[in-house]
Amino acid sequence: MCLHISINLPDDVEKRIRAEVANLDATARESVLLDLFRRGVLSHSELSQALGIDRFETDAVLKGRGIFEGSLTAEDVEEDRRTIEFILRDKRT
Repeated sequence: MCLHISINLPDDVEKRIRAEVANLDATARESVLLDLFRRGVLSHSELSQALGIDRFETDAVLKGRGIFEGSLTAEDVEEDRRTIEFILRDKRT
């Protein structure tokens, strides 16, 4: 199965971007896949498969983009803070 996505851009914008980005189609494809991974839609293995690279190359791509599997979100940190506060409050009483 193959998914085709079209992005409609004004001609002048597309020309300018294509002049700066060697392979715009591949860059857009990679960006979509990385966003899906970041949001938890794709697993690491699925991302590797979709990019057509091995797990080590996938790790390098993720690192290069500042994406770390299992990274904490702001919500995760806030939930942990509330849990710690709750535990400490119980210990004080």
